Amino acid sequence: MQHVLIYSPQDSPRLRHVLDWIFNDQLKTDYRLTHDPAERHEGMILSYGNTSANISIPTTDLLWETSISVKDPNWSVWQGLPVLFHSAAKGYSLPFDLFSAIFFLLSRYEEYYTYTPDKHNRYPATESVLYKSGHLRRPLIDEWLAVFRELLSKHGANIACPSFTWQPSYDIDIAWSYLHKGLTRNLAGLTRDVLSAKFSTATERLAVLSMSQKDPFDSFAFLQQLHNDANVRPLFFILAALKSSPFDKNISLANPAMKSLIRQLAAFSDIGMHPSYYTDRDKNSWQNEKDILERITGRKVTSSRQHYIRMVLPGTYRHLLQNGITDDYSLGYGSHLGFRAGTGRSFKWYDLEREQTEGLTIHPFCFMDSTAHYEEQLDAEEAFGILGEMAAALRKTGSILTTVFHNFSLGTDNEWKGWSENYKHFVDGMTGK
Repeated sequence: MQHVLIYSPQDSPRLRHVLDWIFNDQLKTDYRLTHDPAERHEGMILSYGNTSANISIPTTDLLWETSISVKDPNWSVWQGLPVLFHSAAKGYSLPFDLFSAIFFLLSRYEEYYTYTPDKHNRYPATESVLYKSGHLRRPLIDEWLAVFRELLSKHGANIACPSFTWQPSYDIDIAWSYLHKGLTRNLAGLTRDVLSAKFSTATERLAVLSMSQKDPFDSFAFLQQLHNDANVRPLFFILAALKSSPFDKNISLANPAMKSLIRQLAAFSDIGMHPSYYTDRDKNSWQNEKDILERITGRKVTSSRQHYIRMVLPGTYRHLLQNGITDDYSLGYGSHLGFRAGTGRSFKWYDLEREQTEGLTIHPFCFMDSTAHYEEQLDAEEAFGILGEMAAALRKTGSILTTVFHNFSLGTDNEWKGWSENYKHFVDGMTGK
């Protein structure tokens, strides 16, 4: 197997983590690390912190440290691309520390700083270096890797460009707007509609409950047909809250209709858990929700996405690992569209406090319908225009596009007018139709 010899004056878990991800996982080539600058090698030689090689990259010491401290991003430009960790050292092939820049973003280093959480106790997107620099909607790491791959190829490395892939995913927070909620909840809702003079909503509720009109949140048959036609396997994350709260309004999983729906979805998709809002305070509830989903589907649940994207590093990821979750799909912002870690590609989580690579695979997303609609106040045309731009950037770099939608945005609810039509057009574009 072709491999690259990499000279580095030091070794560290941080360096190994980023080299494994770049060379083994992304470039699909092996590497060998040496501390001897005079070691001979017939193939490609790359030097980290030394200029005497085919390709040389300066070091800015982040990968040698074993502590966490606030860093100056030190922006610069390379091959027309914005880059982090610029180095003033002369004679290097790259003007910035590529390995540290990638590690900084993938590890979510800045999320270990002291910060003021938002109203949902989340790390604010506005605190991130990508937001502050105006690059949140660019998959900068993927763009860097594309140019880096070309540079390696010019020096004799035979590295194929990866294919672009799309991973559709859906959060099922509220399966139906009116159906299967029981007499008490619907009477209360009807009373609110009338008292608030929402007569069209009241009329719609009665029409749905009398079975003369389809529930506006019911897009499940549409989604099944869409994915069958596209030959794409989606992911559904099911909110399985054991009791209702202002943030957990799902139908009880004890309801036969909800059980039937989950089994229907499991027939053409993978099912993950969507832990309810307060499970960070009640670990028993988290496990109970997982157990219920596993009983209904008859499968082990190993994938998860945090409800409201509520996650705090390192605690959330440690909890997932301790409870059998191998793949997490929470890495994006609930308040802003864009690339939280600067990439669409998946990667193993690095626990900065323990200085080790863990067995949890992180799958970042860049687009969520509710974020576009509620937080960024975009209409369907605007939202899908931005999604199209991000998808084009990921396609160009052979990366992965993970999208997050909800059943309610793709049904017939008037608040989401135009979304289902735009989504079908988007899916057709993703699958070459």
